[in-house]
Amino acid sequence: MRIVAGTAKGRALTGPKPTSTHIRPTADRVRETIFNMLGQFLDGQAVLDLYAGTGALGLEALSRGAGRAVLVDQDREAQALCRENTDHLGFTSQVELLAQPASRALEALGRRGERFELIFADPPYAARVVETVLDGVVGAGVLAPSGMVVVEHDKREAAPEAHGGLTREDQRRFGDTLVSFYRAP
Repeated sequence: MRIVAGTAKGRALTGPKPTSTHIRPTADRVRETIFNMLGQFLDGQAVLDLYAGTGALGLEALSRGAGRAVLVDQDREAQALCRENTDHLGFTSQVELLAQPASRALEALGRRGERFELIFADPPYAARVVETVLDGVVGAGVLAPSGMVVVEHDKREAAPEAHGGLTREDQRRFGDTLVSFYRAP
């Protein structure tokens, strides 16, 4: 795994141990496609990476010019990977790591008045929580106007056309993976 573009282009990321069954990093080509669709450079945007795993999506956003990223994961191995990758890339001052479930993090960020132009969610496929994630984002009020939520999920999980005021603008398939793009009004 490597950062695909931007200031840290080509720099390696530490992935999960081969024996790890609960961290599934987003493949480089999937990340590249996601960011090609979002626009190459993120000009100071605030980014939230739910179920961060290795932190690859949030860190890729920072490499492409995002101003700050909040990485959220309740798994200890994932938290260690996020810290290691953040430090290795030199993004420590731009990253906040929240070691808690995504739902609690969304509530806490909402109470703090945080708003993000870009939110990534890559929950475990078996959880089948696309609508739950969208409910949490909308309920917490953490998505900025015209912001985007990008949800990676299993191809067998239906993602709604619209949900809670968000509209699905696009959806891409990569083998067993679907990536759904939702825009706020």
